[in-house]
Amino acid sequence: MSSPAAATVSVRNVLRRFRRNRRGSAAVEFALVAPLFFAVLFAIVEAAIVFFAGQVLEQGTAESARLMMTRQAQDSGMNETAFKTDLCDRIKVLFNCYGNLANITVDVKVFTPGTAITITDPIVSGSLTGPFSYSLPPSGSPNTIVVRAFYQWPLFVTGLGFNFANLNGSKRLLAATAAFHVEP
Repeated sequence: MSSPAAATVSVRNVLRRFRRNRRGSAAVEFALVAPLFFAVLFAIVEAAIVFFAGQVLEQGTAESARLMMTRQAQDSGMNETAFKTDLCDRIKVLFNCYGNLANITVDVKVFTPGTAITITDPIVSGSLTGPFSYSLPPSGSPNTIVVRAFYQWPLFVTGLGFNFANLNGSKRLLAATAAFHVEP
């Protein structure tokens, strides 16, 4: 039978050898740091994509609103579906709207000269709420037209602790606005 002193010495030797042996320490350190690193990396990538998509929506809305400013929409009698289709054609690279125009919400309002322009926050208790309207301005009128477009962008990295959703269901509302007078 071995003595307790010999067992203690043996355990100390094993611990010393384990402490001196550095093989595999990089792998253990990486395993500890990797989840946090990848969570931050994916959050940065998702935030960049959301901001880029917001710029694409802003540009597409400005180009589609230009049809109203130059009276092309009025002359062709463009309705809300045609306006959404035109907007979707401009942003379909990043947005899931082709064949499903319900993903895009538009709000076109006409304000007469001297009227205060009031823009309300479309988010109430975490959901997109209206009232939204679509009214084409009459040609040659001095009215101010405000065109707003909204898209509910789904977020994926929010489960990792980075959450910048402003809608229920882990979605971010992307909004674009164009304001102008119709050309005479």
